[in-house]
Parts: sequence; structure tokens; C-alpha cells
Amino acid sequence: MNKIVLKYGLISGAVAAVMMTGSALYFKNAADHQNGELIGYAGILLSMLFVYFGVRTYREQFTGGGWGFGKAFKVGLAIMLISCLCYVAAWMVVYQTLMPDFMDKYIEQVLAQMKSKGATEEQISQEAAKMEGYRTMYKNPFARAALTFIEPLPVGLLVTLATSFLLRRKEGE
Repeated sequence: MNKIVLKYGLISGAVAAVMMTGSALYFKNAADHQNGELIGYAGILLSMLFVYFGVRTYREQFTGGGWGFGKAFKVGLAIMLISCLCYVAAWMVVYQTLMPDFMDKYIEQVLAQMKSKGATEEQISQEAAKMEGYRTMYKNPFARAALTFIEPLPVGLLVTLATSFLLRRKEGE
């Protein structure tokens, strides 16, 4: 099991890292970052497809009939966690090398969007104060890693749940 889990977890993580690096290179000099989240989560979803392939490969190679939801979920969860760790490692490198000003640009974009949507000066200043707290927290690499780990986690869990449901088998099927 370990070989398949590691193989598909690393493939999934590599896809996420490549997609992240590509989008970081694109958005680094782009004036508009509006679709950044959409592109980021599309890359995460694409990378998490390897959870399905890994679980299916494991089922085909190592189970002799009985393959319940629980076993499929454990295998998928392990693959997904490896992928998430690769995602975090990639972001830590991308952040340091390509986007050390990420948080500054992000805060600027959030406040500009609020202004364009007609937020009051009081609302904008409250949000700016809140964002300053995030900026301070993001300077800590452990906090940054934890926040980054949380990004692909919900998508990975949903894909793992769906995969486990789709690939479960009862004894004798």
C-alpha cells in the first residue's frame, strides 16, 4: 500500500505544485488577480483526481474482493494528505521566491474590491485593521504553512469521500 499511496500522493502534489507555480508566474505581473482563487482551486481539483486513480490502482492490485468504504477512504486520505503536504512545500518556495509581496497585494485587492462595491470608509478601515492582523500572522512560517494546508484540504476530503463511495465493493463483487 505504501508504494501506491506515496506514488499517487507525490504525483498529485507535483500537479498541484506545477499549477501553483504556473499561476504564480502568471499573476506575479498581472494587473488583475480576480480569477486567482478560481484558477487555484481548479488546479487543486485537478491534482486531487490522482486520489481516485491511486485508490482504484490499490483496489485493482491488492484487494481480493472485499473493499469497503472505510479501506478506500483510508487509502484516499493518505494520498490526499501527501498531496496537501506537497502543496504546502510548493507554496512556501513560491511565496519566498516569486511572491514575497503576496499578502500586500492581496490586502490591496480586497480593499479595492470593497471600495468599488461601495463600502463605507468605516467598513474599509475595519477590514484594513483585520487584514493587518492577517499580515502579521502570515509572516510566521508555521502559521503560513497551516493556513496553506487548509486550502486544499476541503477539496481533497470531498474527492476522497466521493472516490471511496464510487470505488467501494462488497465481498464477492
